[in-house]
Amino acid sequence: MLHYVILVIQNSLPTALLVALLFAAAGARNMKRLAAGAAAGTLAALVLSVLRRSTRLVNREQVSLAVLLAAIAVSLLCILTLRSGSGGRKTGRLRDALESWSGPALCALLLFYALPTILLYPTEFLLPEQSPLSTDFLFKSFGFVAGAAVAALSASALYHTGKAAGGRAAGILLRAALAVNMAGQASVILQFMLARRIFRAPRWVFALVVKSVNYNAVFLYCLAALTVILPAIIFMRSFRPAAAYRNPAELRKIRAGKRGQRRWCAVLAAGYVFSLATVTAVKAYAERGVVLAPAEAMTIVGQEIVIPLEKVSDGHLHRYNYTAEESIEMRFIIIKKNETAYGVGLDACDICGPTGYYERKDGVICRLCDVVMNKSTIGLKGGCNPVPLAYALRKGSLVIDTANLEKERARFR
Repeated sequence: MLHYVILVIQNSLPTALLVALLFAAAGARNMKRLAAGAAAGTLAALVLSVLRRSTRLVNREQVSLAVLLAAIAVSLLCILTLRSGSGGRKTGRLRDALESWSGPALCALLLFYALPTILLYPTEFLLPEQSPLSTDFLFKSFGFVAGAAVAALSASALYHTGKAAGGRAAGILLRAALAVNMAGQASVILQFMLARRIFRAPRWVFALVVKSVNYNAVFLYCLAALTVILPAIIFMRSFRPAAAYRNPAELRKIRAGKRGQRRWCAVLAAGYVFSLATVTAVKAYAERGVVLAPAEAMTIVGQEIVIPLEKVSDGHLHRYNYTAEESIEMRFIIIKKNETAYGVGLDACDICGPTGYYERKDGVICRLCDVVMNKSTIGLKGGCNPVPLAYALRKGSLVIDTANLEKERARFR
């Protein structure tokens, strides 16, 4: 249950807050366009989720990369065209056109990127031969719904406080929030490009990307810190003396409105406290028991590691240690994928480094980012998969050339 509360909040809250700010900063004439953009992004995300689940027509990384690049471009356009004053006639018309369509386009792109992953979580709940009425399934479902509810309530509270603060204040904060979000999107793009070896980055760039992976929640912290300014302003304003009123009925209406504003501020504060506690303390508690299984014994004959197939044919994850040159301790893993193929790779990946993998039910999990990998993908390049390691099957044994390990020893320094 906690696992899905954490995942849903961590992956949905940043997008929910940005969409809420877009609506809060929009003028009345742009509301319908924003709603249409949100509907289009949600519908496209539903279609993509179905395609990802039922076919192999969609390359997840390529689609994500294209959407992120488009989102960064449209975010820049939004920052430049958000109304902060009046210009000349032609400039005003151009700004009107850009502002009218850049916001809805960004809203659609943000939802199209974030929602497919979230919509696919429920497909992981029910394990083979498990009943939908099982306690495990019900707990996972409750965790998913709880995380989605917290994100939705926080976004709704931010929208109401943003509207109360005024479009100008919401627009200023939206610019800052988009800048923070663009930094997070750029780090994800760099992860994709480095994992695919699209370019060779300097060591400092690689180190920066690794830090952004290790501390990816920092972007959520920054968004929360920025957007909490709005409820703080509204909360303090709500205690000011009432504006001019003509009769006691108007005074009661003004006071009721201020009480409503304070309630939304309290909802947003509670949502932030719950969310930040979830992705920090609760996440640490949920992951406290993840310990890598000890390495198993193996035989080295000359320049080859020889492992009998009967020792790795049970369909479970097996871990081995190899001491490379310069006394560098390396780890690699083996898992049987089907009757004829084995997944063999380093206990490390291009994105998260040598943090290691562990087995949970029918999946192989990255210990750092908690990404679940299907057994059939072990031994293939891409994403958070283990770095592939070449092997051969010979006389009932799995054979690995130690030279292939030596080439990768820098990963374990």
